[in-house]
Amino acid sequence: MASFIVFEGGDGSGKSTQASSLLRRLRRRGIKALRTHEPGGTPLGQSLRRLLKSGEPMTHISELMLFEAARAQLVEQVIKPYLAEGGVVIADRFTSSTMAYQGYGRGLDRELIERLNREATGGLEPDLMVLLDMPVETALARKGGGADTFDDAPVDFHRKIRRGYSALAAADPEGWLVLDGQRPPKDLSRDIWTKVQSIL
Repeated sequence: MASFIVFEGGDGSGKSTQASSLLRRLRRRGIKALRTHEPGGTPLGQSLRRLLKSGEPMTHISELMLFEAARAQLVEQVIKPYLAEGGVVIADRFTSSTMAYQGYGRGLDRELIERLNREATGGLEPDLMVLLDMPVETALARKGGGADTFDDAPVDFHRKIRRGYSALAAADPEGWLVLDGQRPPKDLSRDIWTKVQSIL
């Protein structure tokens, strides 16, 4: 029964809505499930989240290292223990976010990011990654005004991220469920549930 499901996509794509919907479906059926998010999910992760979203000037490599530190703590302290107990973990972002944002968006070396991701996760891979894809302008309009480092980035930065996600999903079609995030939330929720049932 233990499964690790990750929601990915640009800011404003609806990840949180669909992650919450899936959590409710699982719990209504008596399935042990936990929802978490990156960066965060632990006291250290929450502290790093506040720093990363504060707008504090930092180099791109510093930003990458903080994300990886938060991830390492979350995997060791929360995700692996919960999976070991047979539960389902739903995460809002995981390693693909780092590849999309810091690799494709910031232009950092992708091989370095892959190595750091492996170290931070101990090799843990999701059983399913759900990508909610939509035009950048639509997603940013949904999210509203700039509130942190990434919201304030140029539109082209977010376009690079979207292209990165598309490339990652295309390279691993078995591991990804790619959905049009502009569709009605109830329709998306139904399609996600159908796919999740097949891996539980």
